[in-house]
Amino acid sequence: MNEDALNTSIRKFLKEVGVTSQREIEKAVRDAVANGRLKGNAPLPARVVLTIEPLGLTHEVDGAIRIE
Repeated sequence: MNEDALNTSIRKFLKEVGVTSQREIEKAVRDAVANGRLKGNAPLPARVVLTIEPLGLTHEVDGAIRIE
């Protein structure tokens, strides 16, 4: 196993996840504000679930997104 190749591949995957997730969250927040479904500036609870089935890996990250 090439550790450098693995590390590079993981970083590339996580960068793609981060960039696309940010776009989707921003779009969803703007749409919710425009449609009146989101009012105020309370933090939005968020959860990300990473699953790699062949490894039997499920990793969850809970947090909050502030929109102030």
